[in-house]
Amino acid sequence: MRENLLRLGVTLAAAVGLSLGAGTAFATPAGPGVSGKIISQTTIGGTDYILRQITIPAGQSTGWHYHDGTLYGFAQHGTLSHFDSDCRADGAYKAGKSLTEPSGADHVHIGRNLGKTDVVLDVLYVLPHGAPLSEDAPNPGCDFQ
Repeated sequence: MRENLLRLGVTLAAAVGLSLGAGTAFATPAGPGVSGKIISQTTIGGTDYILRQITIPAGQSTGWHYHDGTLYGFAQHGTLSHFDSDCRADGAYKAGKSLTEPSGADHVHIGRNLGKTDVVLDVLYVLPHGAPLSEDAPNPGCDFQ
């Protein structure tokens, strides 16, 4: 059910006028080989809606970060292991599963690919207009990066 809601949200966002194309890139923390491609983006009122595909190679991570808005993700391939600032796993998202990341500096996290194949995510960023895709954060004391 949750996956269907995410697909519906992405479809609705496209229907309200997301423009296809490269768009503006924002700095994001990423390990070697981690890539992101903006699929579409638009601004409605004071909110940016950005649809992006992220690829995390085996053994890599997003780096510690947080977002100024809510993110809605859908795992297309692989398994994303998600950790909070207490160094605890707060989710493992296999292909076909969705995830939500709340906004704010009190939600520092890292996404890691602990598997042997690439993790591919489709992510809808719902951000205040002009906000970066993510804000870098220091490692909160975990024994992994």
